[in-house]
Amino acid sequence: MNAGIPRRAWVEQIMGMPISVHVRGGDPAGEDVEERVAAVFADLCHADAVLSPYRDDSDLSRWERGDLAFGEADPALAEVMALCDLARARTNGRFDPRDLPDPRGGGGPRYDPSGLVKGWAVERAARHLAGLDGAGWCVNAGGDVVVHAPVGQAPWRVGIEDPEDPGRVTQVVRLRSGAVATSGTAHRGAHIIDPHTGRPAAAVRAVTVTGPRLMWADVYATAAAVQGPAATGWLDGLDGYEAFLTTVERDTHTTRGWPAPPPKRWPGMIRCSSSPGLLA
Repeated sequence: MNAGIPRRAWVEQIMGMPISVHVRGGDPAGEDVEERVAAVFADLCHADAVLSPYRDDSDLSRWERGDLAFGEADPALAEVMALCDLARARTNGRFDPRDLPDPRGGGGPRYDPSGLVKGWAVERAARHLAGLDGAGWCVNAGGDVVVHAPVGQAPWRVGIEDPEDPGRVTQVVRLRSGAVATSGTAHRGAHIIDPHTGRPAAAVRAVTVTGPRLMWADVYATAAAVQGPAATGWLDGLDGYEAFLTTVERDTHTTRGWPAPPPKRWPGMIRCSSSPGLLA
C-alpha cells in the first residue's frame, strides 16, 4: 500500500541524540512540509534550552542554582514539574525526578525530569506535522517514536531490537497512530534509578511500551524497568498501553494485549531501542 509513494527524512542532533523526522505521501519536498519540519526541530531545541540538566544555562539548571526565580522561568518548567508530580502518583513513586544523580557525573543530587521531558517534548513538537495533507509522518528520538499513517497508507512498522544483540530485531509493532518507547540498560548501562532504594534498577534489560501518548509510554517504560517483571501486571491495568519486557536472565514478559510477533525481518522498519534509532 506504500509502494511508490514519495518520502523524505530529516535528521538533526538535539538533546544529545539524533532526532529524525520521516514524511511519506503528499509532497514531502513542499515548502509547507519544510516549514513544519523546521518547527518540529525548533520546538525540540527550545525544550532542550529550557529543561536540559546537562546545560548550565538552561532554565532548569539556573533555577536549581538559585540564579532564576521559578516565576521568571519559561512556563514549560512549571508544566513539566506538574506532569512529573502526576507521573510520580500514577506510577506509585517508581518514576520520580527528585534527588537523582547528576547525569553529568559528580556533584550532588539533581532534579532531573529527563525521563519525562523527551517524550513530552517530542509529542508536543510532532503536533506541527498534524496538518500535513494526505501525508504520514514519524518522529524518532533516540528510539522513542511517535507516528501517524493516514487512511490509504499502511501502518508504520517499528522494530524492537534485542537488548543483547542490537543488530537483531526481535519484534515488529505495526502502528497507525500512537507511540512506542523503550527503556533499558543495553546502551546506557544501569542509569535508571529506583527511587525507593536510591540504587540502579537491575532486574530488567529492556522494556518497550506502546500506547496513544509518547510521554506516558516513556514514563511507564521507566517505571516498569524499576518495578521489574511484575510490571506487566500493573501495565495491564492502564487503558491503551501494552508492553514487552526482557529480564536480565533473557526471560520475556508481555501484557495481555501485546501483539503476536510478526516476522523478525521486515523491510522499511523504524527501529526502536534504548539508543538512537533510524530507519533500518
